Amino acid sequence: MASHIVGYPRMGPKRELKFALESFWDGKSSAEDLKKVAADLRSSIWKQMADAGIKYIPSNTFSYYDQVLDATATLGAVPPRYGWTGGEIGFDTYFSMARGNASVPAMEMTKWFDTNYHFIVPELGPEVKFSYASHKAVEEYKEAKALGVETVPVLIGPVSYLLLSKPAKGVDKNFVLLSLLNKILPIYKEVVSDLKAAGASWIQFDEPTLVMDLDSDKLKAFSDAYSELESTLSGLNVLVETYFADIPDEAYKTLTALKGVTAYGFDLVRGTKTFGLIKGGFPKGKFLFAGVVDGRNIWANDLATSVNILEELAGIVGKDNLVVSTSCSLLHTAVDLVNETKLDNEIKSWLAFAAQKLVEVNALAKALAGNKDAQLFAANAEAHASRKSSPRVTNEAVQKAAAALKGSDHRRATNVSTRLDAQQKKLNLPILPTTTIGSFPQTVELRRVRREYKANKISEDEYVKAIKEEINKVVKLQEELDIDVLVHGEPERNDMVEYFGEQLSGFAFTVNGWVQSYGSRCVKPPIIYGDVSRPKPMTVFWSTTAQSMTSRPMKGMLTGPVTILNWSFVRVDQPRFETCYQIALAIKDEVEDLETAGINVIQIDEAALREGLPLRKSEQAFYLDWAVHSFRITNVGVQDTTQIHTHMCYSNFNDIIQSIIDMDADVITIENSRSDEKLLSVFREGVKYGAGIGPGVYDIHSPRIPSTEEIADRINKMLAVLEKNVLWVNPDCGLKTRKYTEVNPALKNMVAAAKLLRKELASAK
Repeated sequence: MASHIVGYPRMGPKRELKFALESFWDGKSSAEDLKKVAADLRSSIWKQMADAGIKYIPSNTFSYYDQVLDATATLGAVPPRYGWTGGEIGFDTYFSMARGNASVPAMEMTKWFDTNYHFIVPELGPEVKFSYASHKAVEEYKEAKALGVETVPVLIGPVSYLLLSKPAKGVDKNFVLLSLLNKILPIYKEVVSDLKAAGASWIQFDEPTLVMDLDSDKLKAFSDAYSELESTLSGLNVLVETYFADIPDEAYKTLTALKGVTAYGFDLVRGTKTFGLIKGGFPKGKFLFAGVVDGRNIWANDLATSVNILEELAGIVGKDNLVVSTSCSLLHTAVDLVNETKLDNEIKSWLAFAAQKLVEVNALAKALAGNKDAQLFAANAEAHASRKSSPRVTNEAVQKAAAALKGSDHRRATNVSTRLDAQQKKLNLPILPTTTIGSFPQTVELRRVRREYKANKISEDEYVKAIKEEINKVVKLQEELDIDVLVHGEPERNDMVEYFGEQLSGFAFTVNGWVQSYGSRCVKPPIIYGDVSRPKPMTVFWSTTAQSMTSRPMKGMLTGPVTILNWSFVRVDQPRFETCYQIALAIKDEVEDLETAGINVIQIDEAALREGLPLRKSEQAFYLDWAVHSFRITNVGVQDTTQIHTHMCYSNFNDIIQSIIDMDADVITIENSRSDEKLLSVFREGVKYGAGIGPGVYDIHSPRIPSTEEIADRINKMLAVLEKNVLWVNPDCGLKTRKYTEVNPALKNMVAAAKLLRKELASAK
């Protein structure tokens, strides 16, 4: 019985790749230094999987930024603005596409399906001249082979690559991206031929778009693509991997009829209905890669239950054709539980990070082959029983409060236009008010202060003094820049979700449970193991401290319940919406305490609301109903004069705009600049938005500093579709990942652009 891993975390157990990337970007180390760190990490990962007994070990899942960008490099699909003239794509071009440079902006970044991982969106059109411009896949295969490790090279499948792309700027938005299939398939043939020549016996194509609602033309593209590739694939075992949801009936039929394909991989954790399709018919002699170990969460697998599922599957496809696998890449989990020295033993026994999931996959494969590790299975059963019976999981008062929410839609008593009038009388803001999203740069010194406080190396008084000094610096800077609505900069927070989770009951925290979000950006998701409540105020002290330093409005900064949920590892013993309602009640308490303390503008970030949207349309309405309801619960009790903001970032919002309106926030700030102002198209098409709205005027994920003229041009595009009295001016997102040398001039130009437009609007009266 064989075992397989779809993909593995690439940052390293101590975020080695993150630090190497940032050192290289800052000019402190060379390209060779970065490549050495990467090679050491790859070697370690491959050997770890081999030592764990994994048979089908992936290669080409390592990336310096993102696997879709790697595919773009392989295909030579570099937008002309980066000045690439051909040849093997190097770091300069690669990182310019990912991050932009001094003269041109980065490519669009958006969420990878319904995860918190981001990918760089390919920009394609009829004029793109594809070429084999990165040999990374074959180089990594050879690298592993030289270490004595046979791997399965992984490629983003050709159809999914095109379906995840967008028409380049200047290309008709109705351009059919799949029309490029015959132009990219010759490159895929070259890559496959190189891999065969290097000795590969298996190859994995990731085609995750197969779990989406695809029409017959898109499904036909899969059949056409693999028919065209069939002769090149001859002599190879070919796995087509899907993940993140059930595969629809028609897609299942298409997939299992693909020519040249030997094996099919399915997510049987989030795709439980796929089991029925397999039972209804599976191609004779083909391999089933059964994703029964969760690649998206950190709970220990229920080994006994998984064995039962696998035995039933073996009865359908045959034991020799069944491979035990993860449900998706382990990229979405933390790396190794061994590194967690502060988790208590009970909670630790409930968990499995990526390294432990390797053990689970191999243990299941061995058990199915008749070599069950009785001791491991017994410990696993004991841990599951402990979690079910633990008193720390359940809080009866919290469950009663959440149950009492039924029967109300929790809307504020007056409509948004009435509230905005009342708020303007109190706040007295100019037309096109300026603000930022929340965080300011997290300096080395600031991180040192937080680190030393957590390690008890400085006293609480010393910590509070240092944080107050940082807040005062940020407040004074914003006043000097003449920003209208201020933030305190969040110097006390390492992460917007972790900070709140640390102060809520029902959460546990890791020391090294880092997960890649994009590029070098890593997050450390909290673990929600039990019922959630707020024992005491979380932000009131810092918000009121900041407000006391200025006469301008100071935003209270909170993370919303849906984002806390979607950016955490969530318990699986109750529906997600029940956990979300519990978090909403905790945030509601905080909102009301902030209002009582005199904070008149409160931002409740829902950056991840769109991220959690189910991939299948039939499931989306239910999610949006409880997610939007959860947000409204948080602020239903505030006065009309208290202005409620929310923020969303880096997703496609056009398809959920009515739900965004239904959130009933007074002001929403939303990513806009990096996605070619795609958001504005929904307003051009006639959607009326009566609340305040701040589409981002510049991309904070790039070090590039936009000019006043560029920002003014963006604001003018917004004014063409939005009323001037509802438009706000702000960056795309928080500024924590940037440096002050980038932030100061960018904000100065932003304020100057707003003032320029105010003058023009005034003179046009």
